[in-house]
Amino acid sequence: MIGDTPAPLPTLSSAYAVEGHGLVKTFGSFRAVDGVDIAVPSGTIYGVLGPNGAGKTTLLRTLLGIIDPDEGHRTLLGADQPLRMARQVGYLPEERGLYPSMKAFEAIAFMGALRGLPLAQGRERARVMLEDYGMGASVEKPIRQLSKGMAQTVQLFGTIIHEPRLIVLDEPFSGLDAINQEKLEALIREQAKRGVTVVFSTHVIAHAERLCERIAIIAGGRIRFEGTVSDARDSLRPQVRLRTRASDGAWRRALPADTMAEEGAWHFALPDTGIEPLLRALLDGEAGIESLSIERPGLHDAFVAIAGAAAAKQMQDAATPEAQA
Repeated sequence: MIGDTPAPLPTLSSAYAVEGHGLVKTFGSFRAVDGVDIAVPSGTIYGVLGPNGAGKTTLLRTLLGIIDPDEGHRTLLGADQPLRMARQVGYLPEERGLYPSMKAFEAIAFMGALRGLPLAQGRERARVMLEDYGMGASVEKPIRQLSKGMAQTVQLFGTIIHEPRLIVLDEPFSGLDAINQEKLEALIREQAKRGVTVVFSTHVIAHAERLCERIAIIAGGRIRFEGTVSDARDSLRPQVRLRTRASDGAWRRALPADTMAEEGAWHFALPDTGIEPLLRALLDGEAGIESLSIERPGLHDAFVAIAGAAAAKQMQDAATPEAQA
């Protein structure tokens, strides 16, 4: 943690920090969580990825015990009653809230005290955390005088000051500029190195791709995919991008039927037969290869294939600066 170097956490007896089986949560006729199975390995960075309204927040709150499921079963840090483990959990909700008149270091210490950390110890840790993070000039400032990014950092520090075993962050990057997003990513990695399990929800694919060891893609209240980022990307075949001088010839028959073409540029999935037969056809047919690359699909491509283009566009629109303003 910023400010000191706590010892690594002891290993949990269970392989999973969080588990949910057959979880269902409805609000009236709306099924916000619809038969979800999820298992978060201890000590990992785990992302819940999906558009706004997909059920991310409801799922996290259900797993934490803030709300109870209508159906299903969940365990948190091995406990069947999640709220019993509250002092070992740090939770940053999507709706931020701090007392405007409270000084920055006091706000952090107060949040730690709510999780059992002695207030004096919290004040000392908070001062060091803010100093180490480059916010030394803001230690004594009231929250109302801080920028939005600084206030969010204060709330994040309040989430982790008691050195929890599990950190759950709901849309933690929302409203942060690029510099503070990088700082937050570094902080998440630092916590994971200690053995802390970090679960965060996001509608920004890039954060999940950079940070997460495993992800759950959620849409319409259902988990559409669960596994490693590599597994998600490997669910699609590599993509070939080809540019030729010739626009037609016998070599065209070697290109897959669903090839996308535009002014001498060709884009298609790598054929099951591999690249060698295609290369031979291109060379023998004098296609005039100007460039050829084989690209592994990104997580965005996998998300589109798994959750659909509409969900991907909704996430992209929500991630624009205008949408977060």
